[in-house]
Amino acid sequence: MRTAVFCCLFLALSASVCHAAGITQDRPASPQAQLLKELRTRSEYGDADAQFNLGLMYAQGDGVQQDYVEATEWFRKAAVQGDSDAQFNLGLMYQRADGVPQDLVEAAHWYRRAAEQADAKAEYNLGLMYDHGDGVPQDYAKALEWFRRAAEQGDADAQANLGVMYAQGAGVSQNYASAVKWFRKAAVQGDPDAQSYLGVLYQRGDGVLRDSVEAYAWLSIAAAQGNARAAALRDQIAARFTPPDLSRAQALSKRYGSEYAPPAPQPP
Repeated sequence: MRTAVFCCLFLALSASVCHAAGITQDRPASPQAQLLKELRTRSEYGDADAQFNLGLMYAQGDGVQQDYVEATEWFRKAAVQGDSDAQFNLGLMYQRADGVPQDLVEAAHWYRRAAEQADAKAEYNLGLMYDHGDGVPQDYAKALEWFRRAAEQGDADAQANLGVMYAQGAGVSQNYASAVKWFRKAAVQGDPDAQSYLGVLYQRGDGVLRDSVEAYAWLSIAAAQGNARAAALRDQIAARFTPPDLSRAQALSKRYGSEYAPPAPQPP
């Protein structure tokens, strides 16, 4: 149907647990070693939050040697107790075959468990699985439902995909005005695909008044993030501008770039 960005980063370690540095044998009493010992003790007594954080440390190799099998074990213990973060990450492990054989049915099961607790990333990933027919029967209407739930929580990936479904009429009646609405919500969060789609709709006049200057601006900030198709269309539009129109479009593009481009990554 379409290519959609799959966001699958592990969740950040909760604020109550500091990040652990490497544990070495000659420093057994280090704060990191004490942290790991405390988490393991709490985990073995059934503390779901500790089990999740211990799994996360093994998944990321944070303070311990990276071990997806160990991570999966602790995620599972927390997941069966209803921890939505653990359920999401367990689904991710099954989808990516990290520590377990790939099992898309099992992945969809755990995404659903987390999505039913309003976990936005799980809602989004479950929507993708229905969209692609991975582990579940392909069903655009259900994909739309889960994308909408995540989109309404502000998830930019879901907002962009919801826009695509409205633009294509997949799982819903084609509605360019709704497509513009959802593309804009993702675009202002810095999503380059949504910015590109929004630019295309402005250029065509689909769901919005045709405006080549607006189209140029949105395509420009998408192109600045590496979207080659947006760059090519922007250049086609620019070739038809008069000098005053081009100056106005470049000024708007600069403003949008300062407002809606994601911040530059910080050095480690």
